Order: sequence, then structure tokens, then C-alpha cells
Amino acid sequence: MKKLINDKERFLSDMLDGLKQRDPHIEIIEDTVVVRKEKKSSGVALVSGGGSGHEPAHAGYVSQGMLDGAVCGEVFTSPTPDKVLAAIKAVDNGDGVLLIIKNYSGDVMNFEMAQEMAEAEGHHVASVVVRDDVAIDNEEQRRGVAGTVVVHKYAGYLAEQGASLDDIVKKVKEMMSTLYSIGMAIHPCLVPTTGEYGFDLAEDEMEIGIGIHGEKGISREKSASVDKIVNRLLDELFKHTDSSRLIVMVNGMGATPESELSIVTKYVMEALDDRGITVSKLLVGDYMTALDMQGFSLTILDEDDEVLEALDADTGSKYFK
Repeated sequence: MKKLINDKERFLSDMLDGLKQRDPHIEIIEDTVVVRKEKKSSGVALVSGGGSGHEPAHAGYVSQGMLDGAVCGEVFTSPTPDKVLAAIKAVDNGDGVLLIIKNYSGDVMNFEMAQEMAEAEGHHVASVVVRDDVAIDNEEQRRGVAGTVVVHKYAGYLAEQGASLDDIVKKVKEMMSTLYSIGMAIHPCLVPTTGEYGFDLAEDEMEIGIGIHGEKGISREKSASVDKIVNRLLDELFKHTDSSRLIVMVNGMGATPESELSIVTKYVMEALDDRGITVSKLLVGDYMTALDMQGFSLTILDEDDEVLEALDADTGSKYFK
């Protein structure tokens, strides 16, 4: 296994030490909790997190206009409730804390346990669970994937505008009702803590509907040209919407070159134009990755004036492009 790591047991701690050097506006507390160095004096505070390996999510979004805290677990492993509780206590300024949780059993269990513990100590805490991955048929079991970052940005904007905790929860849930994502891979990710790939793919195969923890997809198919792959994913997404005006995210899975993301973007925009779709906002980059997986995901969201304002609003995060 060739990886730029010193010790697989120190993957997370070494990563966070380096992250702190790169961003002078954050600090690390309780070993694995990233918070804004300058705690905001008012407004709802936002906390998210999960296993590491999805960078820049989630710690890269700890900044003005987005998250106030991110709780980092080991690679593809949920952070423990005590760490989530530490984040809640560190960022709460009295106006309430919103937990943004990706729909994985460990994350949901540990974040909700931390919420109960925080409420018992007198903190006002609410939570939303992101379920945007249409690779899963059952809506309640859908995973939280790249669309989670859009939730971070929208909720962060609402908090900056002074919205109450209850209002943010209500608006975020309304927004998530039209938030859909699906991903694909031409090469799986290598998990540095195990030295193993999540799945195997032949040179002429691709995986449709992959998860962000290296999970297999819903379909293994023969590799195809980019335009055909794009339309394959759009066919899945358009089973869930009939909107003609969309916000679109093209997300790299970690090892996809910028040049190839640009090629994907070209064919995404052409395919949407062919379908009579107006793209109100286009986001392209690595937002929610799966270590060194080669592939991309598409996220769509119904056009909404306030969401567009939120996506255009300034943020201190250099990773939200």
C-alpha cells in the first residue's frame, strides 16, 4: 500500500494537525473536534461531522457562513457521542445548536445521543438528517452524500441572517425535500487504515450508485463514454423530479482530476439543455469525497431564490467554490 502517511494509527491526528497549520481561523479541541477560533457571539451554531476520508467535508467547512464545529471520527467511522457533545458545548452561544447529520446508522445514533445529553445539560439543540442519495430506493434509508454540503451552506446562511433554530430546521427540511444525488466510480478507494479496497472493478467496468464510504453501487456496468455516464446518472435523478429549473452540483470523489471534472461538467450541461432544463446555479469541485476514489456524483435541487442567495453568500471556507 502506497500512501503519504507515517502511521495508520495516527491518520486522523496527523491530518488535523496539518489542517490547523493550513487554516489559522480554526482550532482543535478534545483531540478531534474542529471549531472556529473566534466563536460567534450570537446566532444559531451549526455542527456536523462524521468519519474522516470525505475531505474537505466536514472540517473544511468550519468557517464564517457555514459550520461552527465539525466532529471528526476515524476513517469512515462515526465520531463518539462525547466528542459531539464537546462540540455542542463549545459552539453554543445561547441561541441554539443545529446538528446536521448524514443518514448513516452510526452517525444518527451518536449525534442523537449527544443531542439528548446536551439537552439534559440545558442546551437548546435540534437536528436534521440528510437523505439525498437516490441509489437507495427506500427514502428513510437513503444515505447523506454530497448534498449535505448544500445543507451546510444554506443553514449557515440562515444562521448569519439571524433566523431562529426552529425556522432554520423548517426551511432546511423544505429544501431537502427536492435534494437528490447519485454517484459513480471507475476506481474504488483504498482505505489507509485497512490497506484494502471497498470493492474490485475490472478495467472495463464502472460502478453506478456508489457510497462515500467505498460501498458498492446499485449496478456494475461496462465502462462508457462520459456523455453516456452522465445521462445514466441523470436518468436516475429525474425519476424523482420534474422541475425545469435546477441548482446543480458536480462533485469529485477524491481522485478525479479537475480536467476530467470539467469534461463531466460539459456533458452535464449539454444533457440538461437537451432535456429543457435551466441551470440556475452550477457548483463544480471536490465537496464530499471518498478518499482516493475516481469518479463523480451529481446533485440536483429545485431552484429557490433564498437558496440561490445562500449559495452566493460569502463564506470563509476556501473549499466552497
